[in-house]
Formats: sequence, C-alpha cells, structure tokens
Amino acid sequence: QVQLVESGGGSVQPGGSLTVSCAASGFTFSSNMMSWVRQAPGKGLEWVSSISTAGNAAYYRDSVKGRFTISRDNAKSTLYLQMNSLKSEDTAVYYCAKGGSSTWSNRGQGTQVTVSS
Repeated sequence: QVQLVESGGGSVQPGGSLTVSCAASGFTFSSNMMSWVRQAPGKGLEWVSSISTAGNAAYYRDSVKGRFTISRDNAKSTLYLQMNSLKSEDTAVYYCAKGGSSTWSNRGQGTQVTVSS
C-alpha cells in the first residue's frame, strides 16, 4: 500500500532554513505528481506546493513563492521541500501527499516545523 514517511522537521528561528524530505513506497513514484500540504495549530489542511512527475514544473501557494523550493529524486522515490526565509506563520505539521494540488491523497504522518525566536 502507499507509504509516505516525512523527516527533517525541527525548530528554527525566523529567517532560517530547513529542508524536509519524504520517502515514498508502495506505488510508482515517478508516475505521480507529488505535493506538500501543511496544518498549522488550530487550522485546517493547506496545500503548499506540487511538482510534476519529471520534476520540471513546480507550483506554489502565493505565501511561499520565492522562499520554498519543491524537488524530487525519482531514482530514490524521495520528495523534498527546501524552506528559506522561514516565518512564524510557516509553523505547521508538514505532510507529503500523492497527487497534485486538487487531487492529492494518501498523506504521511507528518513532520513538525516550528519557527520561533
């Protein structure tokens, strides 16, 4: 079955950087768009970014454009999200998900990202 395992979260000061990763298994990773979604404390799930199957097209919500970069390594079935210039409002549990911005499903257990001074 689909398995998605996120890692790399942690605590960082405002303006700092962090990269989270997602190891995928149980499906043909290279044939699927992949996404990152997040859930801030007390809020609902929010789409963050998606990437095409070959990794040559990426999409971002406006609030993270220019700060976050999504990428993938199809040989390793791994998805990444590099986050720069982090803000307190980026604090959330970050999940990777199989699918695109409006079709995603099967998210993992998540990794906590906390931005605080």
